[in-house]
Amino acid sequence: MFYHFHPYEPFLNHTNKRIIVGTLPPPRFCNKEFKKNDVDFCYGSKDNLLWQAFDKIFNLKLSFQNTTEEITKRKEFLIKNQIGICDIVESCKREKIDASDIGMREVILRDILDYLKEYKNIQTIIFTGGLCKNSPEYFFRQVLKKENIPLKLISENIPKKHEFIYDKRNIQTISLTSPSNAANRSIGANKYYKKMKKENQNYTSFDFRLEQYEKVFKELC
Repeated sequence: MFYHFHPYEPFLNHTNKRIIVGTLPPPRFCNKEFKKNDVDFCYGSKDNLLWQAFDKIFNLKLSFQNTTEEITKRKEFLIKNQIGICDIVESCKREKIDASDIGMREVILRDILDYLKEYKNIQTIIFTGGLCKNSPEYFFRQVLKKENIPLKLISENIPKKHEFIYDKRNIQTISLTSPSNAANRSIGANKYYKKMKKENQNYTSFDFRLEQYEKVFKELC
């Protein structure tokens, strides 16, 4: 079994109003065996589209090179926009060395509720993926269930929104389409995507994500 641990501490400070919550970076990030265009930071995989989306939405002029300068640019963007990153999985074991959430075994979670209690300005949790087995939202719902904390649906439209009360405050959750290319199959089956693709053959799964991410992050930032 491969021991897959999270190589980054949560990127949090007390000005954060929203946090991005995923699971784990690809296993190669544990061993610092980076591919070309990987960046040694949260969501830095060349195959993850989150920073590409941010670059497009906010005109960040990022370069996808593994340099101190590029890591600093990403951190400065997050700090400026009061965004934290606190992935929910601390570690897991894998029979197959890949980045799939479904392949995680013996999962150990971070204490997200404890972070919410410590960082009291957090108003929104943004999941990098919808509700499916071993997704960040899946694990978070397990945590809420264990603590008998109700999760109320606010909007069924994509991205889905929920709300719960914790530490005497209302906290909203937003479930984004995953920035991982593994989500392309589900995007291809989406009715809205099919409609847009029919109207414009150049419309891509990245465009689908971009529309969603821009709506969420521009509204919050």
